[in-house]
Amino acid sequence: MTSNFRHITVLLDEAVDGLAVRAGGCYLDGTFGRGGHSRLILERLGPDGRLLGFDKDPLAIATGNELAAEDGRFVVVQRSFAELGEEAAVRGLVGKVSGVLLDLGVSSPQLDDAERGFSFLNDGPLDMRMDPSRGVSAAQWIASASEEEIARVFKEYGEERFAKRMARAVVLRRAEQPFERTADLAQVLTVANPAWEKGKNPATRAFQGLRIYINNELGDLQRGLDAALETLEVGGRLVVISFHSLEDRIVKQFMRKHAKGERDEYPRDLPIIPKAFEPRLKLIGKPQFASEAELKANPRSRSAVMRVAEKMR
Repeated sequence: MTSNFRHITVLLDEAVDGLAVRAGGCYLDGTFGRGGHSRLILERLGPDGRLLGFDKDPLAIATGNELAAEDGRFVVVQRSFAELGEEAAVRGLVGKVSGVLLDLGVSSPQLDDAERGFSFLNDGPLDMRMDPSRGVSAAQWIASASEEEIARVFKEYGEERFAKRMARAVVLRRAEQPFERTADLAQVLTVANPAWEKGKNPATRAFQGLRIYINNELGDLQRGLDAALETLEVGGRLVVISFHSLEDRIVKQFMRKHAKGERDEYPRDLPIIPKAFEPRLKLIGKPQFASEAELKANPRSRSAVMRVAEKMR
């Protein structure tokens, strides 16, 4: 059941370098995708090293199972990385993991396969679920959500400034005929957008907002970051690649908060700072972006931002 759609891993070497892989370490790839990062991690692991992969997408899991059959150091589970804390607890890995990698957003095969319903460029069923067997599809949600709720999702998660106008167009059209196809929804959103951005499809932001909402991507990210911090051992690395400002803001604020500790919540003249309020993370280097060579080879890498932190306690 593996996909024939090609996936180009973004910031491949940079991300694995950021993990500072140790030969005998245990690592978690929270977003296996098509295994680009996982394969490079395995190349750097020794015979006693271990790698656990997570993904919600059944096609990604099929690829992961093939890799697991080839390499006994690797195991993949069909779960969101938001649940990595629960999975680590079951496997006795809490506080013992050497590195966690999260490569956020939607993968190229998901975008390119019209049947997955993520793309506004290729017509397909309006689904958008990372795991099509769970939750409500985009078509089902669009059919029942209020105009106000649709506008909120477009604005809050898609950062679409014409969210109200677009939501109104969606509600008016669905009263005549329900939305079932991505091209249909994209056409209505395109007509409703009065100011097209140069080089960007008019439906881009609304589709982004809808996808993020349907998959609870921001909620999963916050939960996954919290779990990663508890799962890491002291000296373990957290590497996160984000693809839009909402994700990166959450990652940046999380890392900065734990790099500063909780001191800002207490009086500056407090004579003794308890250990519990000391920093738990150390920021490693500056945010990294795709190189010019990578941008030419893979234009989708243009919005990627990578941040790295190391657990201190």
